[in-house]
Amino acid sequence: MTEAGHADVASADADSTRGVTARRIVLGSQLRRLREAAGMSRADAGYVIRGSDSKVWRLELGRVAFKERDVADLLTAFGVTADGEREAFLDMVRHANEPGWWRRYNDVMPGWFQDFVGLEESAARIQTYELQFVPGLLQIEPYARAIATRGRPDFTPPDAERRIALRMRRQKILAGINPPKLWAVVDESVFHRPIGGRQVLRRQIEHLLEVSALPNIVLQVIPFHMSGYAAESPFTVLRFAEADLPDVIYIEHLSGALYLDNRGDIEVYSRALDRLMVDAETPDRTRQLLTKMMSEM
Repeated sequence: MTEAGHADVASADADSTRGVTARRIVLGSQLRRLREAAGMSRADAGYVIRGSDSKVWRLELGRVAFKERDVADLLTAFGVTADGEREAFLDMVRHANEPGWWRRYNDVMPGWFQDFVGLEESAARIQTYELQFVPGLLQIEPYARAIATRGRPDFTPPDAERRIALRMRRQKILAGINPPKLWAVVDESVFHRPIGGRQVLRRQIEHLLEVSALPNIVLQVIPFHMSGYAAESPFTVLRFAEADLPDVIYIEHLSGALYLDNRGDIEVYSRALDRLMVDAETPDRTRQLLTKMMSEM
């Protein structure tokens, strides 16, 4: 491995603020580059670790946990023999296999959403467009509770408290060390929809005014007269600091979610996002609009 490649491994491992999902993807990407440099096919690499080419494919995408033995065998096959270089990779394996904090919520979180929470924690920039609700990362607890109970607190689903706790826990990334940049574009109709009642909505708007003053949070409102032109459904764009990680488009639906990372889809949604930011009120004008709404409640 070159000195630059060794430095990449060391720096990737040294960044303790990175989420485990990103560590897995970075490690898989580096193994793929080593395999290609060694001129080996995925099938050949699969034979080395007593698996199939599809197992190697999943490892290289960071979709599954790594075994130290498998990575050690692959490094040998790829010609990585220096003790320092091998240990740097194996140390990354140990960090990449650490369970994410969200695992304790497996009982209330579907598998397709676990991937999103892991990527969300790893992102350097989160850009989201919402049409119906305040974005989850910016919701206050009473607002989240109204959504979780479907507006009927007397008929609270048994897992509602756990789902609310999960949403509140996700928000901690915005106040952590080196927090991601959150850029939220929200349709004006959201603030005329009294989720939880008018007082809860008022408190929610007050919270948005507070957090939008933070340097890592930008909020824009799409006014009614510009609504529906640039995009017809909510979506989130996750961007990462690591060059190895492509942008990911997340689109949620009733029974699951789509994760798009091919260049064509990213370009389409990036253009839509640019258009939404242009059509929306500026951040300063958004704060004025929200202040006016709150005063009229």
